[in-house]
Amino acid sequence: MIKIQIPSMGEVTLTHLILDFNGTIAVDGRLATGVRERLEELSRHLDIHIITADTYGSAHDTGLDIPLHIIPKGEQDRAKLEFVQGLGSEGCVAIGNGANDALMLREAKLGFAIVQAEGCATTTMMASDVLFTDINDALDTLLSPKRLIATLRK
Repeated sequence: MIKIQIPSMGEVTLTHLILDFNGTIAVDGRLATGVRERLEELSRHLDIHIITADTYGSAHDTGLDIPLHIIPKGEQDRAKLEFVQGLGSEGCVAIGNGANDALMLREAKLGFAIVQAEGCATTTMMASDVLFTDINDALDTLLSPKRLIATLRK
């Protein structure tokens, strides 16, 4: 669990981290450098889930000991939204970049959009609370959550 007092939001208690795979923690189907170590550290504080359409068919090959949820083609945005709702939105931080991530980012207590090599859908960017240009910066912010105070206070 991660607890942080954010002036404009009150006390935020996070219990789940939901991650998109391709474009978020992976580039061209391969896990980005530095992600594995950060996820191992975060797993001491949060229940981590990867939810993906698995465009490259490589999500099973990461060697990560994290639950992997492959969603079917069609209404992927709704599937991701329903996944967050099923966990309890108030305890979730979600990270993604694609158009099919916008609803889950908006629904989660905190939504982080990532702009990396694959880019980021503008709908997802607008649905997020914070925008990062590197997945490791987003994960590091969860490891040092006081960073969110300056970013999110009004």
